[in-house]
Amino acid sequence: MRSSLPKVLHPVCGSPLVTHVIHALEGAGVSRVIVVLGPGRDDVRAVLPESCTVAVQGTQRGTGDALLAADRCLGDGPVLVVPGDTPLLTSAVFQSLMQAYLSEEAAAAVLTMCPPDPSGYGRVVRGADGTVLRIVEHRDASVEELSIGEVNVGAFVLPARLSVDLLSRQDAANEQGEVYLTDVVAGLRELDQKVVAVPVEDHRVALGVNTRVELAEAQEHMRMRICVDWMLAGVTIEDPASTHIDATVTLEPDVRLLPFTCLRGATHIAARSEIGPSSTLVDTRVGADCRVRHSYTDGAVLEAGVQVGPFTYLRPEAHLADGAKAGAFVEIKKSRVGPGSKVPHLSYIGDTTIGKGTNIGAGNITANFDGREKHRTVIGDNVRTGSDTVFVAPVTVADGATTGAGSVVTKDVPAGALGIARARQHNILDYAARARALRAGAAGTDASVPRKGADMGGPGEIPEDQGGSDD
Repeated sequence: MRSSLPKVLHPVCGSPLVTHVIHALEGAGVSRVIVVLGPGRDDVRAVLPESCTVAVQGTQRGTGDALLAADRCLGDGPVLVVPGDTPLLTSAVFQSLMQAYLSEEAAAAVLTMCPPDPSGYGRVVRGADGTVLRIVEHRDASVEELSIGEVNVGAFVLPARLSVDLLSRQDAANEQGEVYLTDVVAGLRELDQKVVAVPVEDHRVALGVNTRVELAEAQEHMRMRICVDWMLAGVTIEDPASTHIDATVTLEPDVRLLPFTCLRGATHIAARSEIGPSSTLVDTRVGADCRVRHSYTDGAVLEAGVQVGPFTYLRPEAHLADGAKAGAFVEIKKSRVGPGSKVPHLSYIGDTTIGKGTNIGAGNITANFDGREKHRTVIGDNVRTGSDTVFVAPVTVADGATTGAGSVVTKDVPAGALGIARARQHNILDYAARARALRAGAAGTDASVPRKGADMGGPGEIPEDQGGSDD
């Protein structure tokens, strides 16, 4: 993998490789999962469910040695052994392997596949009766054995105690200097025990991940599998090829996903909501009948009937109550927008509580940081704020109040009041003509232009801070 991250922690559709394997085992009815780790792999241990038992393989000397490392954790019955880097294996595949073991009354069952290119895989050598004689690793196979198309996936049902006994007597006399789990198969055949092979119908579900290329292949296969499963469950996905849904996402029937939608983490979307196009939702809870267009949400909560976007950013702890709206080019962080309230466009709302039925004008900002601490803004019910209003927190605008456009509100506004905080407007008459005359005088063409007048409305001095741009 050429990575500082352990291979089994690389994510596929939002979950580590090893987590996919464990979930499939649990879905197959496996009562106990033992995970064999190398020494010091606390980062892997941290993602494992508490129900898992961990065994440590002190010196990593192959798959057989890994089973020996779990010796103390094994019972007396059969054990299902699975690689931790095969995220596409399903509960159904594991059930079929276990069922074959039981129905065939075999000592062991081996999961196999027939990939287009069997290079690198151990070849499955069958006898005349179709049972498995042995499994030969690619590096140790003869030319004749390399021509076999059926290969070992690495998943087995084995007799636990007998397998440990057989492996304990094995040496590492092979090219890799390892104890192979496949040596159990040869040992069982020497004891005249029956070993059966269980091929998977689609070789892709059994692919392991050893490179970033294979990681991408696993991601693509699982992504499409997830889309198909949700469509069969009643979700409309207009373009599955451009839609990404993490394995941890949950959806209700009649959800509609438009092209280039990405759903990640613990996102949940309720019935009849429409997401996209070009929207990303991370750890977001969406109620019924919502609409999210061209937007990015992270850790937000949208109750029923909420409208979001286009081009909206909902940051963690943004909470929009029933029927609320966050319109175009709006950013909301750590704030609650009450039922039916609207932040229609071009506004930043941070650390704010907004009541019900309130309308926030265009270009409003709740200035929540004084350079040292964050403060909250409280805007009540049925408030109407003018365009380009800045609320300097901490400040409260009570129910039914209004703010004038362009105001910088630094004091509380009482209920039902109009709050205006801006400089009085002054118009300088004939400003454009006088400005041209001043520029001409500065060039030496007219030195008689008056510099001062009796008042701002007459031919007075043009204030320097009112000058325009030369652009």
